[in-house]
Amino acid sequence: MSTSSPALRLELITPATIDAALALKVRPDQEGLVAPVAKSLAEAYAYGDTAWPRLIFDGDRLVGFLMAFFDVRFAPGYPDDRPRSGLWRLNIGAQEQGRGYGRFAVEQVCAEIRRRGGHRVSVTYVPGDHGPAGFYESLGFRPTGELSGDQVVAELALSEG
Repeated sequence: MSTSSPALRLELITPATIDAALALKVRPDQEGLVAPVAKSLAEAYAYGDTAWPRLIFDGDRLVGFLMAFFDVRFAPGYPDDRPRSGLWRLNIGAQEQGRGYGRFAVEQVCAEIRRRGGHRVSVTYVPGDHGPAGFYESLGFRPTGELSGDQVVAELALSEG
């Protein structure tokens, strides 16, 4: 994976960007597949030790939102459960999709997990029409056969370096 543009960057949510973040909307057919930014920010507040929310900018334009997680157990108490890190949410604006912003977001999460010493990235998604399964598969994620609630769990092994 390598999407590089000097204008693409992640930023913290600030008082100056909160209204734009809350106004970010995915396509109508995706609304049931990903929680709105407002819910993600509430979860980020509640899970402050593990949540990593960021806005995605292209130049001065807000194009998306991501939230990663670090060292979370999906199924506490199950023998095969282990701490995982990965992509919790990805919301790319309805008019911004198909331009590489989602790929950039995943690359940035992978880089952060690698920076923290991780070797594997997890993602969960709702299966079905209009869902992101094909997108994640194109980036190398493979379903593990597990479910987290009603969502498919997929993972990507990170290469060294």
